[in-house]
Amino acid sequence: MINITLPDNSVREYPEGITGFDIAKSISEGLTRNVLSVMVDGEVWDASRPINSDASVKLLTWNDPEGKATMWHSSAHLMAEAIEILYPGVKFGIGPDIENGFYYDIDFGEQPISSDDFPKIEKKIQELAREKQQFTRIEKTKSEALDYFSKKGDEYKVELINDLEDGEITFYESGHFTDLCRGPHLPDTSVIKAVKLLATAGAYWRGDETRKQLTRIYGITFPKQKELDEYLVMLEEAKKRDHRKLGKELELFTFSQRVGQGLPLWLPRGAQLREKLEAFLKRTQKRMGYEQVICPHIGNVELYKTSGHYQKYGESSFRPITTPIPGEEFFLKPMNCPHHCEIYSYKPRSYKDLPIRMAEFGTVYRYEQSGELHGLTRVRGFTQDDAHIFCTPDQVKDEFKGVMEIVMLIFKALSFKDFIVQISLRDKTNKEKYIGSDENWEKAEQAILEVAEESGLDTVIVPGEAAFYGPKMDFMVKDAIGRKWQLGTIQVDYNLPERFELEYIGADNLKHRPVMIHRAPFGSMERFVAVLLEHTGGNFPLWLAPDQAIVLPISEKYHDYAKKVLNLLNNSEIRALVDERNEKAGKKIRDAELMKIPYMLVVGEREVTEGTVSVRKHGHGDLGPIKVEEFVKRVNGEMEEELGGL
Repeated sequence: MINITLPDNSVREYPEGITGFDIAKSISEGLTRNVLSVMVDGEVWDASRPINSDASVKLLTWNDPEGKATMWHSSAHLMAEAIEILYPGVKFGIGPDIENGFYYDIDFGEQPISSDDFPKIEKKIQELAREKQQFTRIEKTKSEALDYFSKKGDEYKVELINDLEDGEITFYESGHFTDLCRGPHLPDTSVIKAVKLLATAGAYWRGDETRKQLTRIYGITFPKQKELDEYLVMLEEAKKRDHRKLGKELELFTFSQRVGQGLPLWLPRGAQLREKLEAFLKRTQKRMGYEQVICPHIGNVELYKTSGHYQKYGESSFRPITTPIPGEEFFLKPMNCPHHCEIYSYKPRSYKDLPIRMAEFGTVYRYEQSGELHGLTRVRGFTQDDAHIFCTPDQVKDEFKGVMEIVMLIFKALSFKDFIVQISLRDKTNKEKYIGSDENWEKAEQAILEVAEESGLDTVIVPGEAAFYGPKMDFMVKDAIGRKWQLGTIQVDYNLPERFELEYIGADNLKHRPVMIHRAPFGSMERFVAVLLEHTGGNFPLWLAPDQAIVLPISEKYHDYAKKVLNLLNNSEIRALVDERNEKAGKKIRDAELMKIPYMLVVGEREVTEGTVSVRKHGHGDLGPIKVEEFVKRVNGEMEEELGGL
């Protein structure tokens, strides 16, 4: 008999070789119908795979992220089977589950394929799903695996197998399809009830632009048609909120092939938006004891070899910059932290100096392949709201509290109300892969857990997901249409202080290593603006809107009065402009609505006579005439309410 520990910490005895499916049967018939896979000691397995020793087990359903991943992975296999039936002779690359759905990279040879083919592929997938095909896991020797795919003529699978070690190779069979795969998979295909293929794209084999371009087909499946219908409605809403579309319409940013792919150009309205975000954070940081620093955009290659970034980002960095001096090389900086370590070490430090909090809006550069670039969310040059805190081990908890306070202020000011905190801790069964003493790790992890508990926020703890150099805390935000984004991170680092030999003199008059904390509440300005655009649909809070008001004279006769109103607004630090175009008032109002300007101030004969403006609010319509001074009070009061005195 073996002992199985369930998520509620109850322990049950089962015979050796019990499967997750059998465990579900012993609990309830309902759970048996819903179980998709099983987590055994933190690793996801097929529900039909035997468990031969004591283990912690969690039965996974559609409500678990790992359960969804299992279904989508199996759906990728089912799609591949359907395509192989419909397009004989195709060859397959890789077909993983992704955050929402799955894809498969496929070589169709000379056979044409487009989204017009999706309906017949979807129909075939549904036919196969109704067959209730079971997924069978088969262990193979390397020679057996190579022999199978060599005979099939699938060179992509042969290449993948050549990179694997004997003893770690498994196939999965379902219906008429066999694939190289480590799993896990569904018990059978009957739970796949709704299918939608979403898009095709080109994908270079193994991400190498010198290799053949395959066709990547994206899809998603659900256990109920209703859930698919809701997802498709969300996708349509997401298209309307696409930051690339809104960025163009609202004149926030653009891209130029002459400047280079992945290098955004911020237009005046976008620059205004960024400056307001930066000013908000700088003001908050100053109040909390941060000092601004500025570092160059390049650094000697030796700096990044010391930090380890050369080894980590070498392949995804721009090529080194050479100088007339033989052997001298510089890098466009991929991270700000090595520079900040050098600032810390420019003079001796005492424990009395700590904590030191240095902040910088520092631009960094990484060479992303052209196929990976995506609007502002994946670029080659981006600005991080970086800060690094150097402190003693005993100060870690208070510093985490301070950073969390900043993140909460940002979320409040920008109406991010639905979020969870994810805490990544080390794997205590494999401590060798981490740097730093047990004592420091335990202190840091305990500090993070205590801060999270004291905050009262929804928290998820993920053992084994810490970086090798320290535990971290990420903020996972759900936007207005339910999509999840990682915004803001706080990370403890024992690695860089070691690499740079950073020190401070303690109260005992001995040398000690400081703890380094990385934090970036926005992450990168580019990605944050993209998420904010899609969250708000371009309807920014009033305090952040690039233009808060636009004055609309109904004819040229009232331009002078409009300019007078504009001066009053600007003198009151309200960002405004005048539309002096020779257009009818209705068109000016429609255009201002499209630009999502919060307030429209219409002026004509009556307004000139009475010293007022006729106010329209974006999305709300006519609010009637009001004195300019009263309008200023209204705007300031609204911003005060949004920011809550921040």
